Amino acid sequence: MRTLRDAARLAAVLGAAALLAACSSSNNTSASRSSGGATLPPAPPAGGAPLSAQSLQQTFTHVVSTVLPQVVQIKTDSGLGSGIVFDSSGNIVTNAHVVANSSAFQVTLSTGKTYSATLVGAFTADDLAVVKLQSPPGDLKVATFADSSKLQVGDLVMAVGNPLGLQSSVTEGIVSATGRTVSEGNGVTIPDAIQTSAAINPGNSGGALVDLNGNVVGIPTLAATDPQLGGGQAPGIGFAIPSNTVRDIGQQLVSNGGKVTNTHRAYLGVHVATVTGGGVVLASVDAGGPAAKAGLQPGDVITQVNGQDTPDASALTSILATLKPGDVVSLAVIRGDGSQQTVNVTLGQLPGS
Repeated sequence: MRTLRDAARLAAVLGAAALLAACSSSNNTSASRSSGGATLPPAPPAGGAPLSAQSLQQTFTHVVSTVLPQVVQIKTDSGLGSGIVFDSSGNIVTNAHVVANSSAFQVTLSTGKTYSATLVGAFTADDLAVVKLQSPPGDLKVATFADSSKLQVGDLVMAVGNPLGLQSSVTEGIVSATGRTVSEGNGVTIPDAIQTSAAINPGNSGGALVDLNGNVVGIPTLAATDPQLGGGQAPGIGFAIPSNTVRDIGQQLVSNGGKVTNTHRAYLGVHVATVTGGGVVLASVDAGGPAAKAGLQPGDVITQVNGQDTPDASALTSILATLKPGDVVSLAVIRGDGSQQTVNVTLGQLPGS
């Protein structure tokens, strides 16, 4: 689990938006309610027995019993994390920051049995990795991945993982927002992230965010921090990589010998550093890359992309994460001689791992 470092970065990541709380009511007590693809029973009349609550509780316990065998604990030389059983061959999908620089792992199933595993591959741009059990058991419980594009704000979800080393822990919440662009603070920016109120703590990384059908809708990855709490975790604000991304990148890593060949990520082809006074200076430009083809050179300073300010490297990365290969972007550039120009660049595809 990663954290967002300060209020400024959190503001940049989440955008200038006001979150408003609202209540709604309905006199139609016979209408059924849907959450996460699961239809809940009608709400009882006022003063009646809480049958819907009882049914929801039964749904929760069923989901937990279904999902727990699909989530594992991953131990490295530097710490603990979580993972999801990706297929019956013993491939486990997790966060790239969980595996870090390790190549050998101890993976503990919900049964308590531990297996040795090796790294298949990692794609740090999306903070995803796959490890494989060396001698997988024949009764592995494989996760089912839902279509994360169908998530709606308000859907009930559960986070399953191993926070603080507490194996097979479960928290619940809702989908608070979709389509967030969040920075992990280490040069990694996750597009289209799911925001959830389900508690995400250290060790939850790489685990499962599931709907009420027990299907994986995302991988919990990081939580926001609140500077007013001394940098402590901001309650009820966590982020997960959407399952559509997890399934795509995970399958590429498995099928291509640990490589990602189709990243779907925009590529400018520069290496930058933040400059005093705002903007990012091009420390180097990749030969033959989109920026080089547009005439950008080391020493140029990018101050805007499509009219959005780029006061630092994180802002530039966050903007690029929202764009696609083939998009044409307008860059406001201060050239090495001090002149200001607008340069149009056709973005390429970020090279794979």
